[in-house]
Amino acid sequence: MTTPISPKAPNRQRLVVLGSTGSVGVSTLEVVARHPERFQIVGLSAHARVDVLLQQCLRWQPRVAVLPTQERAQQLRAALAEHGVQTEVQVGPQALCDLAAASDVDSVMAAIVGAAGLPPCMAAARAGKRLLLANKEALVVGADLFMQAVHEGGATLLPIDSEHSAIFQCLPEDRRAWAERIDHIVLTASGGPFRQRDPASFDAITPAQAVAHPNWVMGQKISVDSATMMNKALEVIEARWLFDLAPERIRVVLHPQSIIHSMVVCRDASVLAQLGTPDMKVPIAYGLSFPERIESGAERLDFLKLQALSFEAPDPARFPGLQLAYDALAAPPGSTAVLNAANEEAVAAFLAGRVRFTDIHRVNAGTIDAFVSRLGPARSIDDLLDIDRRARAHAQQRIQEIAA
Repeated sequence: MTTPISPKAPNRQRLVVLGSTGSVGVSTLEVVARHPERFQIVGLSAHARVDVLLQQCLRWQPRVAVLPTQERAQQLRAALAEHGVQTEVQVGPQALCDLAAASDVDSVMAAIVGAAGLPPCMAAARAGKRLLLANKEALVVGADLFMQAVHEGGATLLPIDSEHSAIFQCLPEDRRAWAERIDHIVLTASGGPFRQRDPASFDAITPAQAVAHPNWVMGQKISVDSATMMNKALEVIEARWLFDLAPERIRVVLHPQSIIHSMVVCRDASVLAQLGTPDMKVPIAYGLSFPERIESGAERLDFLKLQALSFEAPDPARFPGLQLAYDALAAPPGSTAVLNAANEEAVAAFLAGRVRFTDIHRVNAGTIDAFVSRLGPARSIDDLLDIDRRARAHAQQRIQEIAA
């Protein structure tokens, strides 16, 4: 039986958190907990952490919780029944899309990692939701089709990645003024744990070393992407669509302190920057409250404790994957989806101990090269998902060859 639509409490934003047990999802709920008068949790979703999702359901009592398998769903149903909680537990990708587009939902925090987040993001966009986008793959894979859904659905798209949120905060609210005011944007990158490590030793990097980020607390996949700087490659692609900028107007600089989260260089040579402590609760709070600002719970920046703010050019020997973003943007449409799919498979293989750290780039570059001449136009989400499927199969074959 389907639970009834959640009534809207006065002056409260009805919120769904997709990926609620990950780092961004947990931080979102921490911000929400500070402002119970402003937010009402309607739905939550998780991939595998049923125990964490249970505690979240007990705390927030959402109308719906979504899990990927019947086995995990039944586990959650039984636990909720023991506590007398009426949350309906649904299963699978379609349930995510239905929840994201539901009539009793105002806002969707899209914090699912990877291409699996694209369909519910598209559903939320088409339904005209306020979409808080922490899932960069929706733009990397979805590209112009995703932006078309945003525009046609009348959705409000708010970036949650710290870098893109920083850019967004530095821009005027009138998008029509962006092109005439911006010369270029600068995405900052910490450089991860291997910024100063000898590239000749990269073959020996272990998964435990790769996920030990010096500044940010993130999931394993995103942490590895930070170590390879593939996260920045994906962010370049994301920025191209978010801000409608040609790739040559998107630049990357290493900033080890992670205090300046990104910058806008204006046509008159003025530079606008957003600064703060490296805490995802800051961009989350901004997205939740835009155009207002609310207390995030993050530690405030103390300028008197800052010893220095330094900047470096990314070293291609350490971070060869960064160039792949520009290569994919210059290649036929769909190439960015290929790059994302290959990277997800390569990172998973590295975390499983099947390939070396340096093999991640080999798989990514090899998969892109193999698909450049084979891509046709992607006219629908099914076309994009087919490209994703075929790229994954090719990447998996390369991984098997490397691991043999």
